[in-house]
Amino acid sequence: MSACVPTRHDRTSRSSRPPRASGIKRPHSPPPPPRGGRFRIAGADLSASITVFLLAVPMSLGLAVAMDAPLEAGLISAAIGGVVAGLLGGTPLQVSGPSAGLTVVTAELIQIYGWRTTCAITIGAGLLQILLGSLRAARSALAVSPAIVHGTLAGIGVAIALAQLQIVLGGSPQSSAVANALALPDQLGRVSPAAPLIGVLTIAVLILWPRIPGRIGRVVRRIPVALAAVVTATAVAAITAPGIARVDLPSWRSHALPEMPHGPVLALATAVLTVMLVASLESLLAAVAVDKLSADRAGGQAAARSKADLTSASSSASGPASVSVSAQGPGPSSPSPPDPSDPPDPPDPPVRRSDLDRELRAQGIANTLSGLVGGLAVSGGAVRSSANVRAGATGRASTVLHGVWVVLAAGLLVTALEQIPLAALAALVMMVGIQMVSFAHIRNVHKHREFLVYGATITGVLLFGVLKGVVIGIAVAVAVALHRLARTRITVTEQGGQHLVVVQGQLTFLAVPRLSRVLARLPQDGDAVVELDGFFMDHAAYETIQDWSIAQTAHGGRVVFTGRSGGRIAEPASAAHSCCRPWTPWRNHHCHDRPGQTPETHHARLGTGPARDSGSNSVEDRSPEHHTSHNALGAHSTPGPADSPTAAPRRTGGNRLFSGLSSFQRNTAPLVREELARLAREGQRPSQLFITCADSRLVTSMITASGPGDLFTVRNIGNLVPPPDAESSDDSVGAAIEYAVDVLEVESITVCGHSGCGAMQALLGSKPDPDTPLTSLWRWLRHGLPSLERMASRHHAWARISGRLPADAVEQLCLTNVVQQLDHLRAHGPVARRLAEGTLQLHGMYFHVGEAQAYLLAEGASAGLALDEVFDRVDPGDAHASCDSHTPADSHALAGSHAPAGSRSPGDADTPRPAAPGDPAGSGELERTGV
Repeated sequence: MSACVPTRHDRTSRSSRPPRASGIKRPHSPPPPPRGGRFRIAGADLSASITVFLLAVPMSLGLAVAMDAPLEAGLISAAIGGVVAGLLGGTPLQVSGPSAGLTVVTAELIQIYGWRTTCAITIGAGLLQILLGSLRAARSALAVSPAIVHGTLAGIGVAIALAQLQIVLGGSPQSSAVANALALPDQLGRVSPAAPLIGVLTIAVLILWPRIPGRIGRVVRRIPVALAAVVTATAVAAITAPGIARVDLPSWRSHALPEMPHGPVLALATAVLTVMLVASLESLLAAVAVDKLSADRAGGQAAARSKADLTSASSSASGPASVSVSAQGPGPSSPSPPDPSDPPDPPDPPVRRSDLDRELRAQGIANTLSGLVGGLAVSGGAVRSSANVRAGATGRASTVLHGVWVVLAAGLLVTALEQIPLAALAALVMMVGIQMVSFAHIRNVHKHREFLVYGATITGVLLFGVLKGVVIGIAVAVAVALHRLARTRITVTEQGGQHLVVVQGQLTFLAVPRLSRVLARLPQDGDAVVELDGFFMDHAAYETIQDWSIAQTAHGGRVVFTGRSGGRIAEPASAAHSCCRPWTPWRNHHCHDRPGQTPETHHARLGTGPARDSGSNSVEDRSPEHHTSHNALGAHSTPGPADSPTAAPRRTGGNRLFSGLSSFQRNTAPLVREELARLAREGQRPSQLFITCADSRLVTSMITASGPGDLFTVRNIGNLVPPPDAESSDDSVGAAIEYAVDVLEVESITVCGHSGCGAMQALLGSKPDPDTPLTSLWRWLRHGLPSLERMASRHHAWARISGRLPADAVEQLCLTNVVQQLDHLRAHGPVARRLAEGTLQLHGMYFHVGEAQAYLLAEGASAGLALDEVFDRVDPGDAHASCDSHTPADSHALAGSHAPAGSRSPGDADTPRPAAPGDPAGSGELERTGV
């Protein structure tokens, strides 16, 4: 039996896996169409559609005003975008409509070619989108540098804001952003008060409406802010400014349809390409944003359910049988336990990743139809889509219904729409343009040193138009990349007879001459440290460094290669000294299990040696669907990945052992041979004793970044430390502790637990029959009973993870067990003596396997001096250690910054805990004491 196995209640066997037509999405596959072709409308979709409709109508009219297009064209594109793109698109929650990103482009096209030719250009752009979507080019569009994309949208946003400011001031927009900026002084000199005041009122409502505090704010925020701003401005204008310019919807009988385009063919082709490019990028970026919003919403709902389930389990448990946390429980405000007779809440629909190619084809169809009936160009909108997600939409029904409501409004609410002041719509669109200039994006591009590309794109869009601005941005991006590739700084300093060579930048063939000259000046028999501060090295540079290193070593010199932080990196096998990197040989160790591939062919394909370590070979997905069963101990036993049809057949132990040993001798032994020879001569001097579970998923050298000679490791089922005076105590653990403390004189001892521990599940689950003789396993697990009693005791603080609740009772017991085993450890005589002398430290550690995340027990609790037992997250930046240190686990994993002993995260004081067996009160209401 596996000692510790994962707890996966949501996995099913292969036989019970849903068929492809079930609507449940498999990884890396596009979302399937609705089952049976039925169009389902949920209550949440109906309410969300109304919210989006109330936002889309003023937005559509405002964008039509900004483009100087017929106002009914905005409603047409909103209706077609909702119904057509909603039904056919690959992003069910994305709402399409008039494109804000095309405002400047469309306005320019209308001025040059007229409205009817602009409709024909929209048709051409739609057909081109259909073609690109059919060629599966959507993902390629996202390969453009984010600095160029966001710079383009920001430039369009600035141009929109400048144009709409003219309307807010009572004038008319000019033909370009530069002309609008130059015309502002003259417009300010002849401004009339009515339009600016209505515009300022609209902007004020847009800014203040989401910030109304208290209960009133929670109620009014249900109304879309755009609708609130336009309705308020319309009501005020009706009373104070009856003569202000308002929306004028012409009769549908006079609506203009497209005509055959007239003009230079090259100019028309450029216009079609520009409309297609901007509309596609805007739609695809919005689709990616919708995916993130949907995932965040699902994650928030799952966290809320988990918190509610944990609260329910804590308040309703009344004995050993009620330890497990229900998958469906009452909400956070429900004080009563769930009734087993009540039907479970329906699960949330799965969050589906967008099919971008299908979305691009749907946008092309929508644009083609919109142009044919005289509508504006269509694209996915981030504002409308985010409102749809936040309103609780669950499927494409919300998007489609919103388009239906727009059609009804265009036919039935003409009189009401004609009361809206143009200044209010202009102010609304101006705020949309301002929001397209995102300070978050500016910070990101500045952090990644791409601001020059971002600024050049904005400037190009404002001065020369969208397409030329994009071309300028791409040209600047290429120039910056070439500059960075060619710019390499090489400096040499001498420190105590050792030469330090610092190479900053990318090492390509362009830098080889300078690199060769610098290395040739170094003494051939001297010691050198080469610090490579870059992210790329081509073959020419690699061979230059390797040849020099071999020659330097042959003349008696010593060469060490380091990275930016000072940590050594792997060297050629012939180098004088190499550092063990456990992750490198481990990450692809399952490659031998691939059918039809021998270890030899695998390594021939991937290559060997340190030059390959920096490659991007992906780790296999080792999370197939498992079949979970229960054994006699109540622990979950999970068959290996062989149960999955996507996994390779499981090889026999002999073959796996042979292939692993062969791989070690070929790839790893040359890197560690000298270090192991040194350890063989000098003997082991580990700095710490590491007591952890025998679970096969815990690779101690990997999670502690340690190598040979660093850890003295004791592994057993449940990472248990029997007290020295315990009945049937295990002498092997005590002997290891005594040897490590008295003979090896380790400086610290770590007790490490982990998630999904089978020993803890067994303790929480079924107990052995009193009439049946205890097995060896149960005689050992009796040493974990004090942890179970501690978890149920009123006189101990509850072990917790800082920043979140324990996931369930199993995780709670795993944390508590670490604290309890530290108490057992202090009872051992050698440990107590060294602790009294102040020459030994104790550490508690918890490793979450699924998250690959380590947590350290606060220092005071590890030392037994604090009552608050909190495990703090270890972040990547907490500590840095070079790999040539003999104590990487101490310096890198265990010396991270800890919270004070009495610290806690917000909400910890009132955090409920799962009920545990043995609650003396029998009520599950365990009081928090001693905190």
